[in-house]
Amino acid sequence: MVEIDSLLHSGYHHPVQRPWQAERVLTKGALMYPIFITDEKDALIPISSMPNQHRIGVNRLEEVIAPLVAKGLQAVMLFGVPNDFVKDAFGTAADDPEGPVIQAIKLLKTKFPALLVSCDVCLCEYTSHGHCGHLLPDSTIDNAASVRRLAEVAVNYAKAGADNVAPSDMMDGRMRAIKQGLVDAGLSHRVSLMAYSAKYASALYGPFRDAACSGAQFGDRSAYQLPPGSRGLGRRAIERDVREGADIIMVKPATFYLDIIRDAKEQAPNHPIAAYQVSGEYAMIHHAATAGVFDLKTAVLESMTSLQRAGCSLILTYFTPELLEWLD
Repeated sequence: MVEIDSLLHSGYHHPVQRPWQAERVLTKGALMYPIFITDEKDALIPISSMPNQHRIGVNRLEEVIAPLVAKGLQAVMLFGVPNDFVKDAFGTAADDPEGPVIQAIKLLKTKFPALLVSCDVCLCEYTSHGHCGHLLPDSTIDNAASVRRLAEVAVNYAKAGADNVAPSDMMDGRMRAIKQGLVDAGLSHRVSLMAYSAKYASALYGPFRDAACSGAQFGDRSAYQLPPGSRGLGRRAIERDVREGADIIMVKPATFYLDIIRDAKEQAPNHPIAAYQVSGEYAMIHHAATAGVFDLKTAVLESMTSLQRAGCSLILTYFTPELLEWLD
């Protein structure tokens, strides 16, 4: 005889009851679509390592985004992919007024004023060495110089019309510097700050670096991105970024780091928690579905459920176009 206090099935036997057991229900408003903007203005270039994703020129951006907005897209994250701009040691082109990011901000805010436009803030796409900040003569990170430059870039994106800036560089102290820069520019009341707080040195970024042409020319980024086994460092980074003025806390990658997402939710219960389902996660799910391992839609929706269950209220995913259709 089963004990009364052991009975669970009755609470989810009927299909209508099953969503009641979820902490959150996935909506279109919970999605942010990361997109790659190239300075080849008329380009729409397929990314071979990321099925269905493209590098998009500014002149093609409206045709790509308009159908998605019509389906309910509410937020995008912009990554610049300079091709014709000269890369140098300092990432000078990152905030060039004629560069892909600032041009894309202005177009999107003109054509789709209700769309939230977020900008990744990093220097790796624009530096000749491919690292995320300025370097010292011994090729280690010059943290202070990097933070100053990142704050300049973030403020210039905000001045161009960005609604949110999101530094992904992992320099120490950059959140406070960017927040102060937004205050000094009179923009802190309307531009939010999303911290890539717990960003791990993961094997899952490979397709992104192909897409953004941002691979390091020597070494790797393990001296500033977090070691994959470091739960404690992740917690410390989250606490730091909350203190330094972050409005949103992000964990990246997503699926392999559900414990860190839960930590973030418990540490910052009054902040939105974001997770970035990165390019390698996207590619793995796509390729497995193509190989017949599982159904694509079922697997993607389960991955979204796992992120929300862990504590996310915002998910950055390249599956956003499909999800906008599936959620109708």
